[in-house]
Amino acid sequence: MTVVPELTPEQFLARWPEAPQKGDVVLLDVREPQEIAIASIPGAVHVPMREIPARLRELQNDKPVVVMCHSGSRSRQVAGFLLSAGFSDVFNLSGGIDAWSQKVDPHTPRY
Repeated sequence: MTVVPELTPEQFLARWPEAPQKGDVVLLDVREPQEIAIASIPGAVHVPMREIPARLRELQNDKPVVVMCHSGSRSRQVAGFLLSAGFSDVFNLSGGIDAWSQKVDPHTPRY
């Protein structure tokens, strides 16, 4: 089993304070379109979890990838898949967008 490194939303921002808008990290949001319509983080790349295998070539492997979902479970699975597919610098955003809205940006809607 692949061990997936975890980052809290606070650790993510400490590491990449201008991310993902600056482009030095890929914030990969694997939630479904209806979830993204409720709440999203500007600059995130949106690819639903079920589409990841078919769209793997679209993802950048030349910079760190932080995978997020609603709570961190689906994103942990996707991050493990990316690591097993040869991506080398991959993290899971622990707590997902729900933790982001509670700890980083209270204007991000919760659901």
